[in-house]
Amino acid sequence: MNRTQPLMDMRLHAPAPTRPDTRPLFQALRRGRLLPLVVCLLLSFGTTAAGQSFYQGSGTHPSPPPVPQFIVFAGDTIRFDRSDLYERMDRELIAFTYSHTNSLLMLKRSERIFHQVVPLLNLHGIPEDLKYLMAIESNLSPKALSTAGAAGLWQFMKGTAKEYGLVVTAEVDERYNIEKETVAACKFLRKAYSRYHDWMTVAASYNGGQGGISAKLSSQMESSAMDLYLVEETSRYMFRILVAKMFFENPALFGFDVKPSDYYPYYEPRKVVNVSGAVGDLAEFAKKHGVSYMQLKEANLWLRDTKLVNKEGHTYKIIIPGGQ
Repeated sequence: MNRTQPLMDMRLHAPAPTRPDTRPLFQALRRGRLLPLVVCLLLSFGTTAAGQSFYQGSGTHPSPPPVPQFIVFAGDTIRFDRSDLYERMDRELIAFTYSHTNSLLMLKRSERIFHQVVPLLNLHGIPEDLKYLMAIESNLSPKALSTAGAAGLWQFMKGTAKEYGLVVTAEVDERYNIEKETVAACKFLRKAYSRYHDWMTVAASYNGGQGGISAKLSSQMESSAMDLYLVEETSRYMFRILVAKMFFENPALFGFDVKPSDYYPYYEPRKVVNVSGAVGDLAEFAKKHGVSYMQLKEANLWLRDTKLVNKEGHTYKIIIPGGQ
């Protein structure tokens, strides 16, 4: 072919395009063979449209909030006027903004969880801002269990849980008891503060361990964990807590438009039954008190078996749930 032949001439000599045969598609539609696919597409569209109602605006997702000049956390002012502090904070702001599923679920759970936890923090002299550790530890899920074996809202390992007075057996695991695990967390946090006198360093020690953080402070000759060179998980941990405070106090900054009715409410128990002996069948126990076995277990996640043998004769408080 002549390389200088005009493009128009080449098109004139090309075979005419054929129209695709759409008859099989219409026949399949008439016979209902594509109905499941159509239904799935419609449901997918509906779910997406509903999910978008939690985010402000109807266009693209908003940008992350800018790094603030400072944050007051547990009474201390944390500034981001150093480039490394600024960039570490910026990273976590981006992560929170775009982690839609976890962020939204944490928001919805927060009213129920904080209602139970904050009075205990106040009672034990722990600043309320320390409640945000739970968001990072467990996404505010009382059922959380890590691959390493840490459990509950505060993610205690078995050994540490027992050290701070929690019962952990095959039938009872108080790491899932919100009241008792929170009291244990308060003991840990108070002990750490007496050591460091700095709440951000206390937070770092909750992730990295008091021994590890103390060794780093000594070897790097620093007084605050914010200035330490740490493994990435612990380094990020402190900034994630600061961003969590911003997020829960003002979710609109992160593009979330959550109405008061979207939060899961806390329901007061109908009653609390003190048990010092054995309960041979928890399903029977539940029916006796007018609730289902499922409702009883959901309200008492620390009950890990279908019965309570209680050989040690401990006195346990079993919640009979109320609400809707």
